[in-house]
Amino acid sequence: MRSIDAAGPRPPRNTPDHITRRVPTARPDELVAEVLADMRGREFDSAATVAVLEDGQLVGLVSIDRILTAEPDTPIHRLVDSAPPTVSPATDREKAAWKAVESRTHAVAVADRGRFIGLIPAEALVSILSAEHDEDMVRLGGFLNTECSAQTTTVEPIRRRLWHRLPWLVMGLIGALLAAGVVGTFEASLSETVLIAFFVPGVVYLADAVGTQTEALVIRGLAVGVSIRRIALREVFTGLILGVILGLAALVLVGTIWHDWDVALAVGISIFAASSIATVIALVLPWIIDRMGKDPAFGSGPLATVIQDLLTVAIYLGAATLLTR
Repeated sequence: MRSIDAAGPRPPRNTPDHITRRVPTARPDELVAEVLADMRGREFDSAATVAVLEDGQLVGLVSIDRILTAEPDTPIHRLVDSAPPTVSPATDREKAAWKAVESRTHAVAVADRGRFIGLIPAEALVSILSAEHDEDMVRLGGFLNTECSAQTTTVEPIRRRLWHRLPWLVMGLIGALLAAGVVGTFEASLSETVLIAFFVPGVVYLADAVGTQTEALVIRGLAVGVSIRRIALREVFTGLILGVILGLAALVLVGTIWHDWDVALAVGISIFAASSIATVIALVLPWIIDRMGKDPAFGSGPLATVIQDLLTVAIYLGAATLLTR
């Protein structure tokens, strides 16, 4: 019975960073009494699992509870699990942890072509799963690719906060000025039919709302590695259906309440067109920003809002001008 000295500590990220070499080991022909005697008075990083080795090669693992409940003269090879969960040093840490979960064991053996490297004990497995869980939650929230980056962004100083946000919002300001210019080109139509102006905020809001929902889904999908191709078709059809439903509802309500079916038709058509276009914009922009290596959670909303608002205002006022002549 012997233990293997631990290697120096390293930052916990990959599988090798979680390996401990200070674990109890035994030969296949050793008796239970001998194994327990050799363990007494020694310190281990983890004593929950005994690695059974022969000339440095991994034979299998034995949990300490099996050893404690066995007869003292039982050879260890009778208790060994000859097919324990085993990974190589290059295995991703999450895959290594799930090996233990799937096999319901206390530890995972690490071996290189059969040569025993060490164990990933239960404490390290729990730490890995906890870290991966935190990272997945951050990704699902659509923040950034790692929980470390998300935490940094959350507590970063004001100067960095402004640097991350202000450029996108300046684009929004420019877009607002452009939108005002677009509205100005339809001044004559608005003067003749003031009712047209009543529905500009509503049409713009609905297009933004549809786009925002799509952006949230796309950013979350990108964060957890879901391909844009898997999202695009369903979202496009969803945007079309939402546009039809909202457009028809607006047509009926505006026509019934204000008794101007020309304006009502313009509102309905505009909501349908704007909702459909907003869905496409909300699909494409986060993907482009992500491909540029930027965080889509910061840029997609402001930039998509600028483009959607400009197009929505132009579509609505254009349709209203044509239909109310």
